[in-house]
Amino acid sequence: MRRVVRGSVVLALLAAGVPIAPGVPTAAEVSAATGAPTATGAPSAAPEATRRRARDLGIVIGTLRPGPLNAITDVPGVKVGQVTIRKGDGKLRPGEGPARTGVTAILPHGGDLWREKVPAATWVLNGTGEMTGSIWIDTQGALEVPILLTNTMNIGRVMDGVVSYMLKRYPDIGIGDDVVAPTVAECDDSALNDARGLHVSIADTVRAIEEARGGPVEEGAVGAGTGMISYGFKGGIGTASRVLGAEEGGWTVGALVNANMGRRQQLIVDGVPVGREIADLMPKMSVDGSIIIVIATDAPLDHLKLRRLASKAALGLARTGTIANHGSGDIFLAFSTGNRVPHYPKPLTYTLTVVADDHLDPIFQAAEEATEEAILNALTMATTTVGRDGNTAYALPLDRLAAIMKKYGRLPAGAGR
Repeated sequence: MRRVVRGSVVLALLAAGVPIAPGVPTAAEVSAATGAPTATGAPSAAPEATRRRARDLGIVIGTLRPGPLNAITDVPGVKVGQVTIRKGDGKLRPGEGPARTGVTAILPHGGDLWREKVPAATWVLNGTGEMTGSIWIDTQGALEVPILLTNTMNIGRVMDGVVSYMLKRYPDIGIGDDVVAPTVAECDDSALNDARGLHVSIADTVRAIEEARGGPVEEGAVGAGTGMISYGFKGGIGTASRVLGAEEGGWTVGALVNANMGRRQQLIVDGVPVGREIADLMPKMSVDGSIIIVIATDAPLDHLKLRRLASKAALGLARTGTIANHGSGDIFLAFSTGNRVPHYPKPLTYTLTVVADDHLDPIFQAAEEATEEAILNALTMATTTVGRDGNTAYALPLDRLAAIMKKYGRLPAGAGR
């Protein structure tokens, strides 16, 4: 969450005093899109019209099979909705723009989440960040509201949006029904976005929830990920999934991340030190964190087992190289659709089915692999974004990524094209 101004390669365009308009491609971006050398003579990024997911480049993470969509929405019933906000350009005008931000909503199931909660748990790797409602989730061991992701200073308005949505859907909340505690997690996008503008509105939040759908999930510079920077490249939203074999339960585990963490030299892709191989294409300014990771599964788990599952996301995160810096908010949430927790149970007891401890390992592995691949998908799908004051977060150049992976023997000839 903390902002840290870092030194970077000085772009010739900026040094020449040429203004950069975020709504229009810069000379460097045109160079990146055409494949021509930049003004410094460095190789360019791959054409952004051909952004591809890591697996489509031939980068296969782990050994487990992905779901049909390789997304969190492979978990039956899970829905994702996103609202992306891009407006204004040029010099930062605090409270006005430019805006490079948004909101992402995750719904655990399409039914009555308020009355049919799902078991859930949170886990914190490094706490320079916020996920509202986490104390209540870990107290009751369940989730009863949609999960929202946004930027740090917009948490309040997004919480208001969740309350507005819930009041509309459940008119008795706060009268004869319980009060609602929203779950909103944040990352700092102020290196690209006018954070003081609070550009995500109540209406944007409600729209993200109401328009949430199953199916493919848009990745990269979208929704809450619009203004995020990861490993010195454009980051943002990424997702992936794994399906266990029938002998291991046949369950699905999906991950969705908002990647805003890591320093360039730390980036590792499938064991290859990619960040050390690409020293250029650096933003003028970046932040020192964070990442939000949401793990979904239809494996029947309770709060304790979900807390353990959430913690395993840290291993997938670590495989991409970051060290959980002091200023990073690395906060994870896991939920299971394999059980329901009644809001107002009439009987004295209710029953949960849980996977036995001795059979958890494949589920843990699935979460680790899906998290790692989701982070890589955020990087490979994100597009170059010009934000406040011309600060540019460049997309990870896919041609150079493929060449580096081949250099280290991780891709066969012809892969990555």
